[in-house]
Amino acid sequence: MSQTYQPNKRKRAKTHGFLVRAKTPNGRKVNTARRQKGRANVSIKK
Repeated sequence: MSQTYQPNKRKRAKTHGFLVRAKTPNGRKVNTARRQKGRANVSIKK
């Protein structure tokens, strides 16, 4: 049996990246909330 998580930087960025979040109104809310909280990283960089 193989491991469930197969890391892939490109896929991670394409599904959870900043640009993907910025596309939708709710995604922008997520980015804003994470900035206000003071996160070191708002989201994954591409």
